[in-house]
Parts: sequence; C-alpha cells; structure tokens
Amino acid sequence: MRIAFLGLGIMGKPMAQNLVKAGHEVRVWNRSSGKIVGGAHGAATPADAAKDAEVVWLCVSDTKAVEEVLFGNHGAAQSLRKDAIVVDSSTILPSASVKFAERVRAKGADFVDAPVTGSKTGAESGQLIFIVGAKQETFDRLQPLFAAMGKSAVRVGENGKGLAAKLSMNLMIALTFEGFAEALVLAKKQGVDLEPLMSLISQSMVRSGVVDYKAPFVLSRDFTANFPMRLMHKDIHLMLEAARQNGVKLPGLETVDRVYETSRHEGNSELDYAATLTTLEKASGVSER
Repeated sequence: MRIAFLGLGIMGKPMAQNLVKAGHEVRVWNRSSGKIVGGAHGAATPADAAKDAEVVWLCVSDTKAVEEVLFGNHGAAQSLRKDAIVVDSSTILPSASVKFAERVRAKGADFVDAPVTGSKTGAESGQLIFIVGAKQETFDRLQPLFAAMGKSAVRVGENGKGLAAKLSMNLMIALTFEGFAEALVLAKKQGVDLEPLMSLISQSMVRSGVVDYKAPFVLSRDFTANFPMRLMHKDIHLMLEAARQNGVKLPGLETVDRVYETSRHEGNSELDYAATLTTLEKASGVSER
C-alpha cells in the first residue's frame, strides 16, 4: 500500500520503519528535519506526503499537533484522495478526534483513531497493540498495516472510542505505577531489602504488567525515556478533561497529577514517567538506593 507517515518521534519512526520492512511504499514527514527512515521517501510537507497515499498515518504529540498536521498550512487534508484513510495513533482528546473525523469525512476520506500501547520497545519490535475506533469495514482494510507494526489490533467501537479506551488504560498505568513507587518508598524508609520484596511482588496478586516492565529500570535507576513524563502528564490532563466532560470524578488521578507537577518542576519532564519515584523519595527523605 502507499502510505504517508507523519511524525517520526519515539514511536512513529520505528512504526514507519516496520511498514517499510513489510514491503509497503512509505513517504515520511517530520516537523523537525534530520530524521530519516531507511527505504522510505522524505516529504517537505504533510500535504506533499499525502499525495496519492491510500493511507495517511499520524503519530504526533498532542491535539494541537494533529490539527496542524491535518488542517494547517500545507496540511495533509489538502491533498487527501477521496478513498483515503487517515489513521491517527496520537493520544488526544476523544471529542477532538470526533471533530477531526467529521472534517476528514467531509472530504470523502475516512478517519480512524488507533492509539497504541506497548511503549518504545513494542514499536521497535513490531509488537504494539492498536486500540481502534473505526467503522468495521475500514478496520478490516487496515489489517495488513496493523500486522506490520503490531501483535494485535482491537476495535472497541466507532471513532473516538479507541481514544476513550486508551485514556482509561493509561489511567490504570499511571495509578498502578504510582502505587508501586509509593510502596517502594515506604518499604525503603523502613529498611526493607528491595530484592526479596520484588520476589514477593512477582509471586503475589499485586503483580502486574506495569510492575514487570518497569521494575528492572527502576531497580537499576535507569530513567531513560521509554514514555517521557511530559507525554504521560499530557495524557493525565486529557483523562481529567474527559472526566470533566463526562461528569466523572477521578480523585486518585488528581493526586497523581500533583505528583507529576512536582516532578516536572524538579526537571524530570524528559525522563521516563517512572522518575516520579525520585520525587516521592525526595519528599520522604529516602536515599536513591
């Protein structure tokens, strides 16, 4: 298939590379210059990338960026084919995505929200999980592309529902990790050796995928960004806004938001969100080790 891939960040670049590896004809664009994808053609603008593309795939940072890449000066919508599919793997507000879908469909194309879970390693290994809001027939057409970049694609409903599900899942990730981080700080403050504690966690009902994935990085004090704190904090704000729009109370997440605010003020924005642990340690007078 002829694909325009827009956004070559931590997730987008390996996703585009996996599409090339699967034999698709890929044209790429990124806001900042200098990023290349082996075997793909570069484009000067989103509109240029989208010319004659059967699928236009976005993976950018936030709602504003999606709108600009699609509808701004030289935006991809200017050159969409009538039968094209726009797929957005950015994590943005569901209500905004629904509005973008309406504007794209007015041009005769279709729109899909397909945020992902699996982090940087999943993008690099082609093991992402796509959480999809789309018409069934459009979802079916995209199966070869989902297969090239991921291990699974789950359609959860019409447009906007993929993002709604993704925000709910990220809410669980944020709360689960903060619970883990607080537990480590309390245990360390009381002099508990973390090695046997981790063995207990891995054998008990408190074990989780979040803990399994993050624990090795935390224990080695490696906070290199797999999912930067600034992006998780952005997602937390999306969750809180979606909750406000739908009359839902999220008191636990509001507390986590305050931890993130403090951690970002401490200079951790570009580190992995797991670096919130250091903020809790600092507040509790716990040494790093």
